[in-house]
Amino acid sequence: MIEAHGLTKRYGSKTAVDGIDFTVRPGRVTGFLGPNGAGKSTTMRMIVGLDHPTAGTVTVQGRPYAKLRSPLTEVGALLEAKAVHPGRSARQHLRALAATHGIGDKRVDQVIELAGLGAVASKRVKGFSLGMGQRLGIAAALLGDPHTLILDEPVNGLDPEGVAWVRGLAKHLASEGRTVFLSSHLMSEVAVTADDLLVIGRGRIVAQGPVDEVVARATSTTVRVRSPHATELAAALSGPHATVDAIEPGLLEVHGPTAAEIGELAAASRYVLHELTPVSGSLEQAYMSLTADAVEYRSGTDEDAAPGPTDAGTTGPTSPEAHR
Repeated sequence: MIEAHGLTKRYGSKTAVDGIDFTVRPGRVTGFLGPNGAGKSTTMRMIVGLDHPTAGTVTVQGRPYAKLRSPLTEVGALLEAKAVHPGRSARQHLRALAATHGIGDKRVDQVIELAGLGAVASKRVKGFSLGMGQRLGIAAALLGDPHTLILDEPVNGLDPEGVAWVRGLAKHLASEGRTVFLSSHLMSEVAVTADDLLVIGRGRIVAQGPVDEVVARATSTTVRVRSPHATELAAALSGPHATVDAIEPGLLEVHGPTAAEIGELAAASRYVLHELTPVSGSLEQAYMSLTADAVEYRSGTDEDAAPGPTDAGTTGPTSPEAHR
């Protein structure tokens, strides 16, 4: 279990993490979401002692990471896949880590095979692709067979098979009662992998809880209605608390009323229904709604790209990212 209370991190005048409280429970996969610059990586770094909190506390299994007797066997972390000496082979890197905790070569070989690195285990890391580097980072996180796993963007650079492997691995570890905490920008993956969500924006927690509950709170349910009386039903439903969109002849999408309310109205008016299907909002919709005010950099539209009177002849950077 990971617990944070009033966790805060400031860098000079900038507050990266602002007094957050959360609990990551064992036996579940918790997805950590937020825009770039929201405080995700800083939070993960504080959990494993790489950054010291300005205020507040964060513990793993009730203790600060620095006080864990055997860190590798209690917490496995992937925060930066490139944090490997490029001249070492994958096997040499893992054996060096294993030696710090008295872990034998048998376990090194096990995680090499588990991560699909058998064919490249003797090759130097500097020749690895991004995906193979990610696999090595995950292998290192698994080396001590830890109770808690913390993965920052674990599927970055992986092919579909690798993405599916990480998904299955996370679910399997959670099923064993372990704590699995992972961040990702792939909403589709988090939606099918995570049990719980922790959403951060501008250093503050904006939502947390089971995935279905977070999505339900942040989105509205749409009801698909198919009926030969669609025109009459649309007129009957119209009002300040309902929005009705005619998708095609005989098919409506209704926002506001529940499926039960629509069904009761149709029955009372003797309108025939051929379909009455509630369609829940997606995780992506929920995420966009929850973080709408917390996005540091926004993409422009086609209109934004059109040069205005002050753009003529401009050859320098024109966006915040260009100055970074």
